[in-house]
Amino acid sequence: MIEAVVFDMDGVLIDAKEWHYESLNKALALFGFEISRYDHLTVFDGLPTSRKLEMLSVMSNLPRDLHPFINKMKQAYTMDMVYERCRPRFVHEYALSRLKAQGHKLAVASNSIFPTVKTMMEKADLSGYLDLMLSADDVTQPKPSPEIYVTAMARLGVRPENCLIVEDNENGIRAARASGAHLLIVGDVSEVNFENIQAAIRRAEGA
Repeated sequence: MIEAVVFDMDGVLIDAKEWHYESLNKALALFGFEISRYDHLTVFDGLPTSRKLEMLSVMSNLPRDLHPFINKMKQAYTMDMVYERCRPRFVHEYALSRLKAQGHKLAVASNSIFPTVKTMMEKADLSGYLDLMLSADDVTQPKPSPEIYVTAMARLGVRPENCLIVEDNENGIRAARASGAHLLIVGDVSEVNFENIQAAIRRAEGA
């Protein structure tokens, strides 16, 4: 029986992939660096900013002493975009409210930092449905490590066989599969609706 549903955030509950891409490139541009859209989609998608910066230091010789400032500026630019663009989506509010009414525990587990997760969930009017919000700040190894999902299940008090994870990108999918939980893969935020989640729960329960 599925007792809990754990959602990734960017690309699942919040259509924010472009925001992260724009804000990091805006910060990198201060020093003449850039991530191409192709690399963004195929290499960096779903990774925390700290991991992206470390990869850029290896791939493009980005000086590591710039990491703290670039990270700070990226988070500031991202937050500006959150306040400007993040809005509630009825389809998500409806899905989470129905799942909650059915007795499911609900959580978000994201590679973003906690202030970003908290602000996005509040701006999207979803925080009231959540039993738990986890971020990159809560784990030592971000996705594709399964640590954040294992931690979420432990804090919710559910076993992997009783949990459904909703993910959209390769790093998150790898983390979800490694956690042992059931998995619903979505293409974008529009696919995160009550009907699709309910169908995934039925499949997981063998109905």
